[in-house]
Amino acid sequence: MQEKKKMQVPKFFFFKVSMLIIGLTSVCKCEDCRKPPKTITVSQSGNANFKTVQSAIDSVPSGNSQWVHIQISPGVYREKVVIESDKPCIYLKGGGGGSTSIEWNDHGNAHFTATFNIKASNIVANAIAFKNTYNTVDTGKVVQAVAARVHEDKIAFYDCQFIGVQDTLFDSYGRHYYKGCYIQGGVDFIFGSAQSMFEGSTLSFSMGLGPKVDGVFTANEREEDDNSGYVFKNCNITGTGGKAILGRSLNAYGRVIVANSVLSDVVRPEGWESLHHNVLKITFVEEGNAGPGANTSHRVPWTKHLSASGLHQFLDMSFIDKEGWIANIPSL
Repeated sequence: MQEKKKMQVPKFFFFKVSMLIIGLTSVCKCEDCRKPPKTITVSQSGNANFKTVQSAIDSVPSGNSQWVHIQISPGVYREKVVIESDKPCIYLKGGGGGSTSIEWNDHGNAHFTATFNIKASNIVANAIAFKNTYNTVDTGKVVQAVAARVHEDKIAFYDCQFIGVQDTLFDSYGRHYYKGCYIQGGVDFIFGSAQSMFEGSTLSFSMGLGPKVDGVFTANEREEDDNSGYVFKNCNITGTGGKAILGRSLNAYGRVIVANSVLSDVVRPEGWESLHHNVLKITFVEEGNAGPGANTSHRVPWTKHLSASGLHQFLDMSFIDKEGWIANIPSL
């Protein structure tokens, strides 16, 4: 955990620089990705354009400004997949998380070892499972093993699964939308500094074959002047084999909103914690939730309560989408 925290500081700078470069060079702004989608296919049987997901992505030209639909046939694709920054406007579609999965077993530095690593803007994934299988072997300890790293702007996931144990989903930077997704892990399994909305999704706590210890759903590290944070709306928060807090702040400015969701008794009574001694500017909010884990009577005393208008600014889609980029995603 300490190693991860040290890595975060320069990352914010590099993200800002990369966003500036993209803005100056007009690489696939949302309005540029309106040409009819080009479709390419992936199948392990060979009855398709490509046999691997990575080779299909590699075929997309540098500086692409047309939506490219990559249709992935059912199967377990054992490969590490990277979408480089010069390949925006890619729509990956599988046959469902139960039938189409991308799996790898690397661990360590979260920037480079994720099973699925997004470095480009305007990326969509639909009906695919992303798994890091490193911690599925009982070694007596659990280490950082990322299933997906999402490190750019305007990224959407629909009906996807993210499976891991520690640091499953590195929701790093940019504006992201997760709809109807399933995210499983045990320790900090949604972490980073992104500006993201999780809607109608399930967060499931599980330490897998690791030690049966209590865990953490989220670990947010928002910068002081950043508009980012994690919003969980109409979600199901559950789990087995232990208890977990909803989140912890990795610095003095973490922001997590949990609203109109169902919380099982997997949630520990205190709910939250901070790794920083100053909690005044941390924004951890629970509003309109139900279930045995939604009882806030024993929460840490520094959680926040928002007015109706204050809550609306986070629950409204404008929190992640002021210019309509989600509406411009093609229907496939």
